[in-house]
Amino acid sequence: MRRAAGLLAAIVVWSACTTSSAPPTQSVVAVPTDSSRPSTSPSPTPSAEPTPTPRPEPPVAASDPDALASQIVVAERAVRDHTVVGADLAWFGHLQQLTYRRLAARPEWRDAVLAALPSDIRAAATANADATADLRATVVPGSNLPTTWRIVEPAPRDDLSRYYRDAETEFGIPWSYLASIHLVETRMGRIRGISVAGAQGPMQFMPATWARYGDGDINSDRDAIRAAARYLKANGAPENIAGALFRYNQSQRYVRAVTAYAEVMRADPDAYRGYYGWQVYYLTTSGDVLLPVGYGR
Repeated sequence: MRRAAGLLAAIVVWSACTTSSAPPTQSVVAVPTDSSRPSTSPSPTPSAEPTPTPRPEPPVAASDPDALASQIVVAERAVRDHTVVGADLAWFGHLQQLTYRRLAARPEWRDAVLAALPSDIRAAATANADATADLRATVVPGSNLPTTWRIVEPAPRDDLSRYYRDAETEFGIPWSYLASIHLVETRMGRIRGISVAGAQGPMQFMPATWARYGDGDINSDRDAIRAAARYLKANGAPENIAGALFRYNQSQRYVRAVTAYAEVMRADPDAYRGYYGWQVYYLTTSGDVLLPVGYGR
């Protein structure tokens, strides 16, 4: 379809959280018993005029395997807990992302951390860890931050979910694969800009490919998701989803990673709640840098 590297390689979020380029406002979050983070327990019945809960600092992944395993447990369970919503859900999704980034940066911890997890989340955590490691291996760090990108709030989670499922109904491509591509390519539409190879929009189409498979606005989440489903269908999906994904991006690591995230969501649709909270990081030769909403404006 387009480049084997480009926007994907630039946005993947794989280096350690303790680099010198990490945002200076971050503070280390302790293991899950830390009282400063949101609780995953149901809240008491609110009063008529509840007082908003102050938000903590952004999470930071733990710096030892035992604490990291504990963070993975609390994050994976929180994103599946329907009493965790709004800013709390976003915070736990971000924490979830950071734990797997840290694990990918410290592969010598992998087996011990995964073995320490309870059986109910081990399969999903293993898939997330391996997908993160696969994508990290595709990254070529740049020396500077992108100058042509803007980072924006994504479309509402329920709207995106409806677009994925509508495209599944229309084209037969499992919704979870469309969500996974959206996650890997632009963090579900957070990135606005053109890749170094010229790919555009939330699902990263080259203009010539869009001209053939697109319908509408290349920068529209809905239109781009439909075009991705149409493209995958034309290339053999869902019967040969791996082959269609390879046509989408000619990297076996990409295929494995997209498949891993997709299969986690297919097995447990609530996993989408966590992935929706994953943020945009840019790997530079000086380290990993968070690009927050508002970057590039």
